[in-house]
Amino acid sequence: MNIDNLTVNTIRVLSMEMVQKANSGHPGLPLGSAPMAYSLWKNCMNHNPKNPEWFNRDRFILAAGHGSALLYSLLHLFNYDVTMEDIKNFRQFGSKTPGHPEFGHTPGVEATSGPLGQGQAMAVGMALAESHLAAKFNKDGYNIVDHYTYVLDGDGSMMEGITNEAASFAGTNKLSKLIVLYDSNNITIEGDTDIAFKENVRERYEALGWDTFLVEDGNDIEKIAATIEEAKKTDKPALIEIITKIGYGTCKEGSASSHGSPIGEEGIKEFKEKFGLSEEEFFVPEEVKLNMEKVVSEKTEKEEEWNKLYEEYKKAYPELAEELEKSINKTLHEEYVETEEFYQFDGDAATRALSGKVINRLADNVSNIIGGSADLAPSNKSNMDNRDSFSADNKAGSNIHFGIREHAMAAISNGISLHGGLIPYCATFFVFSDYMKPAMRMSAMMESQVIYVLTHDSIAVGEDGGTHQPIEQLAMLRSTPNMVTFRPADGKETAAAYSYAMNRKNGPTSIVLTRQKVKALDETSREALKGGYVLKDFGDKLDLVIIATGSEVELAMNSAEELNKKGYGVRVVSMPSMDLFEAQSEEYRNSVIPKEIRKRVSIEAAATAEWYKYVGLDGVTIGIDTFGTSAPGNLLFEKYGFTVENIVEKALNILK
Repeated sequence: MNIDNLTVNTIRVLSMEMVQKANSGHPGLPLGSAPMAYSLWKNCMNHNPKNPEWFNRDRFILAAGHGSALLYSLLHLFNYDVTMEDIKNFRQFGSKTPGHPEFGHTPGVEATSGPLGQGQAMAVGMALAESHLAAKFNKDGYNIVDHYTYVLDGDGSMMEGITNEAASFAGTNKLSKLIVLYDSNNITIEGDTDIAFKENVRERYEALGWDTFLVEDGNDIEKIAATIEEAKKTDKPALIEIITKIGYGTCKEGSASSHGSPIGEEGIKEFKEKFGLSEEEFFVPEEVKLNMEKVVSEKTEKEEEWNKLYEEYKKAYPELAEELEKSINKTLHEEYVETEEFYQFDGDAATRALSGKVINRLADNVSNIIGGSADLAPSNKSNMDNRDSFSADNKAGSNIHFGIREHAMAAISNGISLHGGLIPYCATFFVFSDYMKPAMRMSAMMESQVIYVLTHDSIAVGEDGGTHQPIEQLAMLRSTPNMVTFRPADGKETAAAYSYAMNRKNGPTSIVLTRQKVKALDETSREALKGGYVLKDFGDKLDLVIIATGSEVELAMNSAEELNKKGYGVRVVSMPSMDLFEAQSEEYRNSVIPKEIRKRVSIEAAATAEWYKYVGLDGVTIGIDTFGTSAPGNLLFEKYGFTVENIVEKALNILK
C-alpha cells in the first residue's frame, strides 16, 4: 500500500475508533470521504498548520458536520493543535473534539457546522469576502488576497432549502473561488435517498450558474486532485460530485446503519485485517508521521512565500497595507463612531430612516463595512448611497443584493464575518427574522460580528396585517444567548446601537427599527450604551417607574407628564437593550429601577412575558399577546391600548 492510501486508511481507522470509544458519532461519512478530504488537504489546499489564522490560507468547511471525526483526524495528522488525547476524548465534556465542529473551539475549524445547509451557505460568504477584498487590495501582480473556499458536503445538505438559496446567489455572482466537493453516496438516516430525493444535483447546480464535474471513483486520490485543479480554471463556482460508498470497507458499507452509529469493535478489527493495518488502537504508522511532517513543511513554505510578497506590497502600497491590517483587526471605525457628527440628527423620523443615515455615515467614513438587504433596501433604508453594488462584474462593490433569500442572507453574512477583513450587515423586515433564526443562532454561537438591521418592528406596520407584524420576535432574539438586541427610541439611540455593534467583536447585534416616525427626544443620549437609563424624572418624589423601548418611549414620556399633573412622581426609563442592561452592575441597575419602587409599568408593542422580571407582582405590562390585524398603524396602536389615556388608567390602578 502506497503512503497516500496508508494515510487515508489511517484517517478511516482513527475516525472509526473515535466513534467507537465515545459510543456515539457518525463513522459512515469519514470512511467514504477520507480520500477526497486527504487529496484536497495534501495536494490542492494552501494552509499552514503552524499558523491556522494565516490570512491568505484556503478555507475549508466540513458542511456535513456530523462527520466531524474526519476533520479531527485530518487536523491531528496535519499537525494542527489536536493531540491524540483530544482524538480519544471525542464528544466528551470539555474536549477539543465536540460532536460537531465548533469555530473558535478547535484550531483549524473555520466554521461551526452541523445544522445542514449552514456550512455551504457560510462558504458562499467566505468566497464573497475573498473576491471583494481581492478586487480592492490586489494591485499590479501583488495578489495579496488570493485563496479558495472549499466545502465537503453531502446528500443531506443538498436537500436543505438554504443550500439552494446560497448556491443560487453564488452562481448569480460568479464566485469562482468556491469549490464544493459533493460526497454522493445516496444514503441518509432513513435509508436510500430515492425515498425522498431523486433530482440530478449536478444539473440543478448547472441551472444555478455553476460548473460541475464528476469523479466516479471516490477512492481515486489522483483523479480527485486533478479535478479540483480543473475546477479552479472556471469563472464560476464549481461542484464536484464524487461517488462514494458510505461506511466504505466495513461490514456496514453502503448501509444507513453506518451513518450515525459505531461500526463495532469486530467491524473495526475486520477492516484492519482487510487492509493490513496494525491492530493497535489509535495508531499512526511512523511512515505516515514522517510523510505528514514533509507535507506540513511544504505548506509552511506557502505562507513564507506570501509573507515575502506582502512585505514588498507594504513598501509599494503602504496606505493600502495599513487599511488592510486595520480592516482585519476591525479597528478602522473606532475613532469615527465616537464623533459628535455620528450622534447628530435633526427632526422627527422613523428609526429605519435614521438607521439609513447612520449606515451611510459609516459607508462614507469606514471602508470595511459591507452589506445589503433581502430585496427590501428601499424599505429598510439599508443602501449605501455612495457605494457600488457587488455583482459578477463588480466584485469591488459593497452593496449586496441578497435577493429574497433571508435564511441564506444571514448565513452568508456569517461567512463574511468569519473570513475576516469586513464587517457585514444584512437587512429585512423584523418579522422575517423567523426565516433567519437558524443562521442568527449560529452567529451567536460562533461569536460572529454580524449586524442585523430589522425594520417594521411592530403592529405599526399597519395594513400588511398580522403576517407582517412582529409580536414574539423580540422575545426570541432576547432569549438567544450572546445575541445583543437594540430597539432604539430615536436617532441618538440608533447611533448608539450602531456604535456598539461596530465595536462588538465577539458576537452579533440586532437593531430593531420602526416604520413610522418617532419624536427626536432631547433626553436621549449615549447612555443608551448601558442598555437602560433614566430618561427623565417627573416630580421631586418617586412613586412609579415607566419602562419603555423604541417608539413607545415617547408615549411613556407623555404618560408620565399626565401622571405628574395628577400629583405622582414618575420616572421614565428608556431600555433600548435588555441584554446590555442586564450586563450592568446590580448597583447601576438598582439606581435606574430602584428595588423599593414596586409600582412599575412596561410599555412595548410586543409580547409581554419577558417584562415581568422588571414590573414584578405589583406592576403592569402594556403589550400585545395576540397576533395583529390589517388596519392603519396609528389606528392599531389606539385599538391595542397604546395611548396616553390607557397607560394613565393602568398606572392609576396600581398607584391607588
